[in-house]
Amino acid sequence: MQENGFAVEVKDITDLSQVKQDHQIPAHLQSCHTAIVDGYIIEGHVPVEDVRRLLAERPDIAGLAVPGMPIGSPGMEVAGAEPQPYDVIAFDKDGNESVYASYR
Repeated sequence: MQENGFAVEVKDITDLSQVKQDHQIPAHLQSCHTAIVDGYIIEGHVPVEDVRRLLAERPDIAGLAVPGMPIGSPGMEVAGAEPQPYDVIAFDKDGNESVYASYR
């Protein structure tokens, strides 16, 4: 994110499960990283283009998530490995979810 012009404050936390619980991130959407960007939750390897779109559109959602760590998502590129298809999921505090973007 920093390489894409975002100011980043890194906090190394031993128990990420508490952070995910505090922000009500559904268990099936959880991943390895959690960020808060201008009040939105960004969970996992969400492409920066989707974060920019989120900030431009400002939908009434809690955040975006890329569950797991799909090969080919930002930061998960593997030389010689075929990228895996994945979706960026928009979610709200009421449990509603929708596909925000798809990568094939």
